[in-house]
Amino acid sequence: MEEKIVIRNATVNNLKHVTVEIPRDKIVVVTGVSGSGKSSLAFDTLFAEGQRRFAQSLSSYARQFLGRMSKPDVESIEGVPPAIAIEQKVTVKNPRSTVATTTEIYDFLRLIFARIGKTYSPVSGGLVHADSVADVLKYLDTVEGTVLILAPINWGEDWVSALLGLKEDGFSRLLVDGKPVKIDDVLQGGEKPEGAKLLVDRFGDRSDRARLISSVGDAFKAGGGEMSVATEAEEKFFSDRFELDGIKFRRPDEFLFSFNSPLGACPVCGGLGKIIGISEDLVIPDKTKSIYDGAIACWRGDKMVWFKDHMVELSGKYGIDIFTPYLKLDERTKRLIWEGDPPKPGDSYDTDQ
Repeated sequence: MEEKIVIRNATVNNLKHVTVEIPRDKIVVVTGVSGSGKSSLAFDTLFAEGQRRFAQSLSSYARQFLGRMSKPDVESIEGVPPAIAIEQKVTVKNPRSTVATTTEIYDFLRLIFARIGKTYSPVSGGLVHADSVADVLKYLDTVEGTVLILAPINWGEDWVSALLGLKEDGFSRLLVDGKPVKIDDVLQGGEKPEGAKLLVDRFGDRSDRARLISSVGDAFKAGGGEMSVATEAEEKFFSDRFELDGIKFRRPDEFLFSFNSPLGACPVCGGLGKIIGISEDLVIPDKTKSIYDGAIACWRGDKMVWFKDHMVELSGKYGIDIFTPYLKLDERTKRLIWEGDPPKPGDSYDTDQ
């Protein structure tokens, strides 16, 4: 690895053919008078090239979310690693602002996790995988002999209409009891063929790759996302649905890893990192005090003391010991203090209070 970063002939903005060597793995401070080109060198040249090279290492799918990154006006930069930058601006005091968002590396991390993330079923713990045409072709390369491309049939309410629909789509044969049968012959027979599958295509010689890809795609489409490949030895099933154990899962995408999206935000804090609630330790800071002695801090003021007086009045009715320290009260009494007495049918309330 290079021990230094070498920038040659940089002419970005107000830089005039600047050539400089910067040591690696050290804290380097760029200073100078206003307008001398500090930001042009650090951000518009060095960081811009490091960010551009990192973006080039991503897939074309990931790069579409990053926007266009132009090459800085410089002859060459050697030894520069992938880079992040904190811009020269006032940091906003926002609970959603983190080191990752401030340095803008958060956008890259979301894309990376969306591409490498794997989904596991909470039922069986198995990896959720959706088969593709490429997966079927990969399997076909491992088997020998004649193969049949099959698809399940959606019979609906009328099996005759289902077969006529398949004929209109260009299919002509079914596989019934392991034997190819023409759809016309089945219709003339007048009986629904139990256990039949749609025979999309049959291959002995699989050299015609284009036809093979087309047939597998047609099988997925005709089978509603399911198809199979039958050989003399076995029948291999495939599904392009992202599901397992009867559960349909969402395919990993960048929104699942964003705390600004309902899909990726924590269901408890909503992505803010803070939970709004009532702390018992703040409401009752001194648990050695009794209700009568003012254990509940928020009831000590001139206005809120009404709640304390009201509880004292009702203490006999509900069996609340107002003279016992709070920490010695039983769970039933504490629940009454915090939650009150659940209303019962026929209860009346004084709305003037």
